[in-house]
Amino acid sequence: MDSKETIIQATMELIAEKGEHLNNITVREICKKSAVGLGLINYHFGNKEKLIELCIERVINGIVDKFHSIQEKTKELTPFNKLDYLGNLTLTFLFEHYTISKISILGDMRDPREDDNTHRTYLAYLPLLSACRPDWDTETLQYKTFLLITIMQQSFLHHKMILNLHGVDLMEEEQRRAFHSKVLHDILEV
Repeated sequence: MDSKETIIQATMELIAEKGEHLNNITVREICKKSAVGLGLINYHFGNKEKLIELCIERVINGIVDKFHSIQEKTKELTPFNKLDYLGNLTLTFLFEHYTISKISILGDMRDPREDDNTHRTYLAYLPLLSACRPDWDTETLQYKTFLLITIMQQSFLHHKMILNLHGVDLMEEEQRRAFHSKVLHDILEV
């Protein structure tokens, strides 16, 4: 394994160890765990924040990939119930892994790419919306899927605003589920 990959793997292990306390990860710890000097971290990544963002992107990519296997396990559900179930899993993950989710979403907003986590999530949800609304044309499906992903991300990022404006506490699972169900009904027009 080359030094760049060694640094990434060591940082991912530290992220797993620290959980939501990513600010506690130091460059010194990364250097020690990966057995490299500070110069290599700066050379490959520029700074600690860019390295952590890259690692978080990998973590989220793995979760999006698992999303497809979870879809297979929900075959018995109606298309709407499957979308509702998987959407709630996504939102629960976002709130339970607040720090890494926020870094991932904001990173995608700052530097959107065809292979970023937002785009991969969009691609995972597109067939789910299509199954719910087979009567919609491709353009409408793409637009509505984009709306759903955007609403989920913005609801997560602005959950305090939603609480203040609408009295819905997205940190509470039941309120989050009800909110998500309403969003789905609104988007799908059902």
